[in-house]
Amino acid sequence: QVQLVESGGGLVEAGGSLRLSCAASRGLLNFKRMGWYRQAPGKLREYVASITAGGSTDYADSVRGRFSVSRDKGMTTVFLKMNSLKPEDTGVYYCDDGGRRGQGTQVTVSS
Repeated sequence: QVQLVESGGGLVEAGGSLRLSCAASRGLLNFKRMGWYRQAPGKLREYVASITAGGSTDYADSVRGRFSVSRDKGMTTVFLKMNSLKPEDTGVYYCDDGGRRGQGTQVTVSS
């Protein structure tokens, strides 16, 4: 079974940037809509952004203007570029296409 694999998380200071990647464990991603979500300790999972196979994007109000979601033309990877990071952006970030979800990648933003 093809799984989603996230990478690119890490520890960054407030104001810094990270780029997360979501790829299939093998082959193409083959999605209609890929969403990015995050979950902080003790909190519910939160929607962050999404992109359709056609390239249409959508963002949560909390990240609009700071985050950018994109995909490569080969449909092998979806990216989440995060700029101007804030401590409240800390959490485990997941990609989810509605049928599959990866293990997540930890993002920690220090103040």
